[in-house]
Amino acid sequence: MTTTQHVHQHHSDMDPGARAERLREATRLEYFSLGWNFLETFVGFAAGLASGSVALLGFALDSVVESSSAAAVLWRLRKERNGEVLPDDVERKAVRIVGIAFFALAAYVGVQAVYDLATGARPEASVVGIGLAVVSIVVMPVLARRKRAMAKTLDSRSMEADSGQTTLCTYISVVLLAGLGLNALFGWWWADPVAALGIAAFAAKEGHELWTTERFCAC
Repeated sequence: MTTTQHVHQHHSDMDPGARAERLREATRLEYFSLGWNFLETFVGFAAGLASGSVALLGFALDSVVESSSAAAVLWRLRKERNGEVLPDDVERKAVRIVGIAFFALAAYVGVQAVYDLATGARPEASVVGIGLAVVSIVVMPVLARRKRAMAKTLDSRSMEADSGQTTLCTYISVVLLAGLGLNALFGWWWADPVAALGIAAFAAKEGHELWTTERFCAC
């Protein structure tokens, strides 16, 4: 059975009115995700530049890429709500662009982290950054769980993959909190660039998965 046939069969299993309502719920969820990532980007960049924390800058850049993922899902949801059929290859190309963005993030943050370790760059403690990491650790798992449930309801592999990236953001938030916390509490300046290397590794892994798998094949 082809992907398109599978999607049409699943669509027929759900009442059109009920599916339309689920699509609206999914759209609202992705808009919240987009807005939240914009907030993380703004606060992360501001706090990172103020404190000289490469880990915070990496976190902010990751939020930029997460925003692009949410935007891609919104685009896909809007296509279905308008009754349009999206060729698989178009969506696949869009996802690979997100994968390239993750690779670029990993390269930049990784190189900067190594440079900071080599030169002994000492970031200042960032209370704002610590607060951002703590709030993200609380919000991201809830958001990821809701996306997974909605993805199952809609049989949406694109939204399932997006929920995976939201879960990734939770792990990155934990790594960020560890780096910022150790620097603030014990003056371990090297914890910040080490945390940044962890963020780069997560980003590279996600980029590789997006590039090599078919997780976004259908929505």
